[in-house]
Amino acid sequence: MITCEDDGRGIPPEEKEEIFGRGTGSHPGLGLFLVKEILGITGLSIREAGEYGRGARFEITIPRENCRVDGVPQKPTPHSSPLGAPDLRAPPTHR
Repeated sequence: MITCEDDGRGIPPEEKEEIFGRGTGSHPGLGLFLVKEILGITGLSIREAGEYGRGARFEITIPRENCRVDGVPQKPTPHSSPLGAPDLRAPPTHR
């Protein structure tokens, strides 16, 4: 999983799916609509998982079969995370 987050106001719960629609948002265009479409074509997915009032958090999920390290496909093990290593958290941000 790849995450990208900020410490802004975040996305209201009722808008979390809407932001990926075509021509929606405060600056209507194709931005997140295209992101979701392109990721979908490549087998990846994106969702907004932030907490309203604390910031936005976009999570891009990469299926194991799409992961490669130095050109070698990754093989799952019973005790590994999706990428074979513990999730790394971003350092806290201060306002």
